[in-house]
Amino acid sequence: MPFHIEISSPIRSIRVLNVEETDLRKAVLEPWVVGLRLELGGHNWEPRESRLTILDGPALPAGLSGDDDGWAVALRAAEDVTRPMLEAAEAGAPAQTAVMVEADTLEAALEELGAGGLPRQIPWADAVERIEGRDAEVAAVVLVVKRSRPAWPKL
Repeated sequence: MPFHIEISSPIRSIRVLNVEETDLRKAVLEPWVVGLRLELGGHNWEPRESRLTILDGPALPAGLSGDDDGWAVALRAAEDVTRPMLEAAEAGAPAQTAVMVEADTLEAALEELGAGGLPRQIPWADAVERIEGRDAEVAAVVLVVKRSRPAWPKL
């Protein structure tokens, strides 16, 4: 069965009907559970500032939109599965952490690390909030990406 979703914030909301589970997971649940902004319906949504509702029910007719009438039909025909879907997504999400080094300059931070100083782990959502909030105390952000192994040709 497809899912029907609603994301609402204090200033706007969006409802989307007949969403496949893989699309729901990739586009909404994965970014939501780690606190990342997501884009849906031409708008950016902040999980910290928004509310998510997920309904699991039968496919609704193609001509029915997520407006009030379509959402009312979805509410009558489907079950609210928001909590179990979020819990499953959180359980399956990789532990995302960031590391932080406190120093006066980037050079001082690198020097401290080179001398064996250890960075402090912080939750990924906290790091994202400080970066996106343009925290004046954030002097530099270093992103380290693991190299992927080249795919071996199939024999």
